[in-house]
Amino acid sequence: MADPEAKSRGVCLVVGVGDGLGSALARAFAAEGYEVCMTRRARNLDALEEVARSIRAAGGAARAYGVDARVEDEMVALFATIERDVGPLDVVVFNIGANVRFGIRETTARVFQKVWEMACFAGFLAGREAARVMVPRGHGTILFTGATASVRGRDGFSAFASAKHGLRALAQSMARELGPQGIHVAHVVIDGAVDGVFIRSNRDGVDDLLERDEILRPEDIAQAFVGLSRQPRSAWTHELDLRPWSETW
Repeated sequence: MADPEAKSRGVCLVVGVGDGLGSALARAFAAEGYEVCMTRRARNLDALEEVARSIRAAGGAARAYGVDARVEDEMVALFATIERDVGPLDVVVFNIGANVRFGIRETTARVFQKVWEMACFAGFLAGREAARVMVPRGHGTILFTGATASVRGRDGFSAFASAKHGLRALAQSMARELGPQGIHVAHVVIDGAVDGVFIRSNRDGVDDLLERDEILRPEDIAQAFVGLSRQPRSAWTHELDLRPWSETW
């Protein structure tokens, strides 16, 4: 629930809000006093509106937008709309995953390209547009959600690992370029399974894993993102890795 005593901190955009981490990120930043704008593919806008309604019911402020984050014109228009109708963006979070598994011989060109578009190219568009509005103001935070695949490839994940490696490199380049201009860019490596519909449909015993803290809780990950947004520039984190205590690494 949003803190009724919290002052409005400005506007936060979360690109890639689904049932798990994306929703938790939106709720966490709304609880901090941000007016949260959320994107999801247009055909899923009803589900996104439901998340927005739940945030407003808890005392927060939220707006839903049906945008394809891979389409340049739509992303440019989204940032312009938010800046015009809502307010200056202080935090932008890119949270699109695209975790699919195909053997290299079964990976079609279209699969590889689509995964790259979702997990890397869309991140470039979000990061570039965030930089364009934040740099003239001299402050802002841009956060990217990474994965185990950001730092090492695995059999069956050539497309996903390539895209996530690219997103990590994008974040590093942006941090070096934008840090001196007052923009905090951070990349969060989520090393482990995250509770949600996807993992529950592919693994048994998730509740038992949660009971033993052997799986990542979306709300706990979201608090780490909030913490990054609070950091003073004398001690900025660029890369943060999160995993359950039981995860091997």
